[in-house]
Amino acid sequence: MKRFFTIYEFELKSYIKNKSFTITTILLAVLLCAATFLPRFIDMSDMLGIEKNVTGTEEDSKNSKDSSDDDDIDDTTKIGIVDEKGIFKDTTIFKQAFEDTSILAMKNETELKKAVKSEKVSAGFDIKDDLHYEYYVINRDMYDDNQAIFESLLTQVHQQIYCEKKGIDYASFSAEYDAPVSCTEKILGKDAGDNYWYCYALVMIIFMMIILYGVMVATSVTVEKSNRSIEVLVTSVDAKYLLFGKVFAGATAAVLQIALVLAATLTGYHFNHTLWGDKLDMILKIPGNVLAAFAVFGIGGFLFYAFLYGAMGALVSKTEDLNKSAGSLQMLIMIVYFIVMFQLPTPNSIIMKICSFLPFSSYSAMFVRIGMGSVTATEVITAAIILFLSIFGAGWFAARIYRMGTLRYGNPIRLTSALKNLKNN
Repeated sequence: MKRFFTIYEFELKSYIKNKSFTITTILLAVLLCAATFLPRFIDMSDMLGIEKNVTGTEEDSKNSKDSSDDDDIDDTTKIGIVDEKGIFKDTTIFKQAFEDTSILAMKNETELKKAVKSEKVSAGFDIKDDLHYEYYVINRDMYDDNQAIFESLLTQVHQQIYCEKKGIDYASFSAEYDAPVSCTEKILGKDAGDNYWYCYALVMIIFMMIILYGVMVATSVTVEKSNRSIEVLVTSVDAKYLLFGKVFAGATAAVLQIALVLAATLTGYHFNHTLWGDKLDMILKIPGNVLAAFAVFGIGGFLFYAFLYGAMGALVSKTEDLNKSAGSLQMLIMIVYFIVMFQLPTPNSIIMKICSFLPFSSYSAMFVRIGMGSVTATEVITAAIILFLSIFGAGWFAARIYRMGTLRYGNPIRLTSALKNLKNN
């Protein structure tokens, strides 16, 4: 064990002393923590949709409002309306529905088309009757909601016309038709909607951590083979100690970096969440049980893949051949990532339940189920046992591949060939 700790200490120091690692960690922690303090220095109430305290005299407020209205006249969105049959008797309804929008009355369809083409108006409606209209726009935006708003208005007018024909009081009809339904929501389990975004963010973090540091472990193994320093190392230290030292040092560095950045962000938000109007709770207010599951399964998943990356690095002698060797492993990680992401809205699905027990996917699927779905303590413990037994299996497999590949140079060794050699030995 002394040799293992010697290797572990050396590899960990190499990470910490690396300037890019240190600078990146400090920079990310400082920037993300500082970002949580932005509302203390910048008025973000409009962007966040929260009320702000207004100071000053009533006259100053009125003058400021008038000045603002004058400045925004030219920037107001304009919409053209053609209503030849006079369907809308009260035109003020448009101003109420289309906020911060000027409504321009057009004589006919031709004038409306010209106004839209010349961009005098951003869009236009040609009303045929109380159930039909034509919508004109040059380029329709992805989030264009003008039609939905207008159709709601037209539906209201149609109801008024219908009530007039049938001799029905529209006010009474409308009150009953749009009667509000009262509901008191009592969630006995978990609200997947509230927990979705921080689970989404944590899945991305663990995915990037595995890809980034897994490649670093594989590269470290390959570099030692390429400069032939491994020939000296294996004569004094057992190959398994070398590999285990590299993997556990990489895991420690990864956890240290993620923990510092995450702690700085969460701490900063804790002191400023009221200034944000609690708008970032969906990402940064992470329950303790989810963080604990993220730590256990995240570290376990990283160790599992790091050992496999180490084995892939031992199969090649040049860093430029590493992508070929590790390509299938990276493909597996990508497939797991997309499966979990696509199944994130349905954490209790059969696919997620299966993935939460498989060692190559439980690192993300299980803490998603803990955060958003229904999972028992027995399932969590079972998944953790399977994962950590698989880690020992991956470590044993990687150590044998590493020992076999350390002194073999030349062309990359195929994984199938390596497995046959291990079987014969």
